[in-house]
Amino acid sequence: MTGTTDAGEGLPEPCSGPSVWRGEEMANHRDEWTLRLSAHQLAEIDSAVKEARRRDRTLLKVTRADFPLPTLVHELERIAEDLAYGRGFVLVQGVPVQQLGVPAASAVLWGLGQYLGRPVPQNADGHMLGHVRDTGRSLADPATRGYQTRAALPFHTDRADLLALLSLRAPRSGGRTSLVSSAAVHNAVLDRRPDLAERLYRTYFFDRREEQLPGEPPYAAAPLAVRRDGGALSMLYNRRYLESAQRFPHVPRLEPEDAELFDLVDDVAGSPEFRLDIDLRAGDLLLLSTHAVMHARTEFEDHEQPTLKSHQLRLWLAVSHHHPTTDRAREGITPRDVIRPRNAASQAATNTRRQP
Repeated sequence: MTGTTDAGEGLPEPCSGPSVWRGEEMANHRDEWTLRLSAHQLAEIDSAVKEARRRDRTLLKVTRADFPLPTLVHELERIAEDLAYGRGFVLVQGVPVQQLGVPAASAVLWGLGQYLGRPVPQNADGHMLGHVRDTGRSLADPATRGYQTRAALPFHTDRADLLALLSLRAPRSGGRTSLVSSAAVHNAVLDRRPDLAERLYRTYFFDRREEQLPGEPPYAAAPLAVRRDGGALSMLYNRRYLESAQRFPHVPRLEPEDAELFDLVDDVAGSPEFRLDIDLRAGDLLLLSTHAVMHARTEFEDHEQPTLKSHQLRLWLAVSHHHPTTDRAREGITPRDVIRPRNAASQAATNTRRQP
């Protein structure tokens, strides 16, 4: 058994509101979820980067006060509201990443993030700013995570309230990002297989991919779905981690009905009717609520030349207004050792993050 349901007796209630959307309709209303940075806003960002440098702040010490955005702040407040209570995602376009270079682009992502939430660690080395690129590693290695590979990543959520992805360079081909409304998937499960719907609210076990502290279990327990204050849905889903957690003898075995549920979630999320496909180009900043939106990526082929290879910067952000119903599942990864990274790739990330 995977655990008991946390939803109480009877079928779960369908979700409603702006967080319930389908990819087909979103594709026809792109202007509603896209912000193209104006010349004035770009000048304001450039001024904020210079101010952070003038104050001689290392990247991790740059605060909202060190990165002043006197007019863009109002747009960011609107975005934060949309992420929390609206459709759950926004695409910001026009960040001049080629002119900025990696250190300054990192400062821009970090500075904008200060207006949306609190950065949390993305791995056990304590890295707050992540680099999404192919390192040549394989997901067959239990210590490897998807962002370190060029492999296809099925629909999943991350371990933070908000995800911010800034594209520095796109791959030669592939690497398309897809989004899906978790609430719409929830409703489809309820409609098509009501006999499986209550399993969404059961406790499952997720592989921690060797990111746990010494002495902690190598897996984490959490329900796939919970209802926050006001009935808003929060989904936590990663089939790869759910299945790889089965390698641990103390984890309860998944049942055939669990596989049926995962199959249905994957089929609905991946269908053209429900998913929204986005080709992230250099300078695109994707912001999404991991409570409300699941995301996926197709496999990609990269350029041969190292300076052209696909590269994204990633932030995980925690926000205070979410109800802590998922325990520590949204607080990022507890740092093991922020002084001595465990591998060369981690060291490279540490070196990059030291400059604003």
